[in-house]
Amino acid sequence: MSAQNQLVADSQMTVYSSQKRTSARAAWVWRWMTIALLVIVAAAMLAPFLWLITSSLKSQMEIFQFPPKWLPSEFHWDNYTRALTAKPFGTYLKNTLTICVLNVIAVVFTSSFCAYGFARINFRGRDFWFGIVMATLFLPYAILIVPLFLMFTQLGWVDTLLPLTVPIFFGGGAFNIFLLRQFFRSIPEDLADAARIDGCSEFGIYWRIMMPLAKPALTTVAIFTFLAAWNDLLNPLIYLRSPENFTLAVGLSSFRSTLDVSWDLLLAASTATVLPVVVLFFLAQRYFIRGIVMTGLKG
Repeated sequence: MSAQNQLVADSQMTVYSSQKRTSARAAWVWRWMTIALLVIVAAAMLAPFLWLITSSLKSQMEIFQFPPKWLPSEFHWDNYTRALTAKPFGTYLKNTLTICVLNVIAVVFTSSFCAYGFARINFRGRDFWFGIVMATLFLPYAILIVPLFLMFTQLGWVDTLLPLTVPIFFGGGAFNIFLLRQFFRSIPEDLADAARIDGCSEFGIYWRIMMPLAKPALTTVAIFTFLAAWNDLLNPLIYLRSPENFTLAVGLSSFRSTLDVSWDLLLAASTATVLPVVVLFFLAQRYFIRGIVMTGLKG
């Protein structure tokens, strides 16, 4: 009887070991399949950017060569010199950075201020007014272009940077308010209650407690705002007239004419314009991802 029990135990151990090896092998195969899939997706996402960089070093004729070549037969580094000196890109960069910095400052402070009010302060009709703010997300921007242009024309703001900066100081955008409101709601109320007991004002709670804790979400909002202002082409085309007020996006579009397009210079200028944004993203990637992860959908 003892020998029979030992035989059964050995059989069970063999089956368990076989199942364990099978499970480990399946986990190994699944892991490498996942890695391969991620590599393929990453390569597909990076391919256009790499093509932009390599094409910016080609001649005009080689860009349209068929079959296409990834690497140019001769590296035309002078494309960057010609592209950046053909137009006053220093002026374009200054205007773009001015708009981006002012927009980031405006959005970070005004949207966080509004979001704190909707998240922490109880007032009559709070949810109703928050619903009105969120409803503006469904309002197409195209229907606002003409009224805004007429208003800014009456104010004498056309051909200045004011239409691209001043409106941002009024609220900071519904999406940013929503994002920060959700983050503020995830912060324990006990922190604010303890501050009130110590005699801290509501603004003091917002400024001294909530804002430092909301750095990941604020960084995310700042990155979104910077990218939107950096890549904006429609609004500068509508409101700006003088070349000394143009932004980088408008400067890039000036390489296209009715009869000819300087593709080699356009691609070189586009690469030079994209690289700062890529560097910014990698520098702020940790805060960006943390802000997205920590901004839940509580409430």
